[in-house]
Amino acid sequence: MKNRRSWPEHAIALALEASKRSEDPFNKVGACALGYDNRVLGVAYNGLASGKNVTKVFWKDRNRRRPYMIHAEQNLLSLFGRNQARLIAVTLFPCSYCARLISTWNIPEVYYIDDYTHDTEGKNVLDFYGIKYHKISRK
Repeated sequence: MKNRRSWPEHAIALALEASKRSEDPFNKVGACALGYDNRVLGVAYNGLASGKNVTKVFWKDRNRRRPYMIHAEQNLLSLFGRNQARLIAVTLFPCSYCARLISTWNIPEVYYIDDYTHDTEGKNVLDFYGIKYHKISRK
């Protein structure tokens, strides 16, 4: 079929859609994992723990709220077990901490749209563990 998305493109589209749920006014990040049979294992986004309500003031100071934020990859990895995912797709390249988590889950490939400029060590971590990563253009 001609205009059919590849599986990584499909996962990126789901990650983009999930990112719209994020309350973060600075970075809305989404993530999606596919299993070895291309079944969706989960979708997630960055934000606070489920059920945590804060005032609008909380969101204004990015640096003060940063320690409380749960990254999209962290939320995603909580949805399935180790060795179950063949790839994850994220709208923003994983930070070094999330890259280490991805390596712990033994996920062989990461697809992403945008580079993360606040923490550039994520690529070094993925390289160290032999995890392939591919940039996909936003469609």
